Amino acid sequence: MAFKILRKNCCGLDVHKTWIFACIGITDANGRTEYKQARFSSFSNGLRDLADWLAKHGCSDVCMESTGKYWIPVLNILEKTCWVTLAHPKYTKPQKGNKTDRKDAKWICDLYMCGMVKPSFIPPADIRQLRDLMRYRTKLTNMLTSEKNRALNCLTVSNLKLDDVFSNVFGKSSRSIVQHILEHPGEQFDVAPFLDRRCKHSVEEVQAAVDGALSREQAAKLRECLLHIDQLNEHRKTIETEILRLAQPYSHQLELLRTVPGFSAAPLTAVALISEIGADMSVFPSAKHLVSWAGCCPRNDQSNNKVKSTRISRAGCYLKPLLVQIANAVIQPCFALYWFWNLFSWGCYEFFGDSSGNGIVGALRSFFGGAFSRNL
Repeated sequence: MAFKILRKNCCGLDVHKTWIFACIGITDANGRTEYKQARFSSFSNGLRDLADWLAKHGCSDVCMESTGKYWIPVLNILEKTCWVTLAHPKYTKPQKGNKTDRKDAKWICDLYMCGMVKPSFIPPADIRQLRDLMRYRTKLTNMLTSEKNRALNCLTVSNLKLDDVFSNVFGKSSRSIVQHILEHPGEQFDVAPFLDRRCKHSVEEVQAAVDGALSREQAAKLRECLLHIDQLNEHRKTIETEILRLAQPYSHQLELLRTVPGFSAAPLTAVALISEIGADMSVFPSAKHLVSWAGCCPRNDQSNNKVKSTRISRAGCYLKPLLVQIANAVIQPCFALYWFWNLFSWGCYEFFGDSSGNGIVGALRSFFGGAFSRNL
């Protein structure tokens, strides 16, 4: 069975940590394809040699798998002179039992030559940098939450019930009490000077909550946890300053996004969305394509006229949690709930032709519809 060749001169890359295997397929007027293969180092000199080798053979169409983070340096070098297509490995998976690095490169070249590779969305370089910092900030936030849980465990096993009388154990009043306990172990003290006037619980209740025994070992662990929490907060502030600097060229798009309910509360919420989907919506043919790319639409899993599953995909692992938090925040006040259901109904009507849907996932589709309609 012969496939129609759409690209007469293209290259497939099999990217690894140390080596990159390249295969160029050149098809003549008679439909005969000649392959040229080579191996290059993944160091910068090797990548420049790869670019020169492609230019030597007049090849400007390149396809490679999204292998971990190893494809990023290759893209940074080749995107200056070539049109680079990034493919998900599930679309370029070779046949089992007949697999080598050179054969993988040739297989990717053949698929790309026949137009059988589904390209992935690659945002511009500045958006990629912004995305990397925003994801790092997410990791710092997760680390901060984990460290706070460890510090809270120290208080719990020591029977210091500060979480029962303070809504935020790491707030000003609670933190000052904990610091005094660490500096004066085993000493009885009055908590009244440490309490803010806005504290909802009485002095007697707080005094009873600190009637515990903090061992030497737990005190040492708690000190390190609190120190790490302060360091993580400083790291996050530094990263946020750099994020806001990178987001300055997109101030107009950010202002448009903040008109969507739920995006105006925190300044970095709109930045997080821009960092994931970019500011140019022309790369997506329609809002439905954007929803599908983010993994917020039902999958196609049907056989013998039976629908086996309509679960959403695992795509958008950073984007969906963000929008779920926004949706949950929007439905809290009554006024915001009105806007939420208006958006939800409009989004379901636009995407499915009716107002039925699945709660939060329907809200996510509405958020994407709002972002797309504002023509970022």
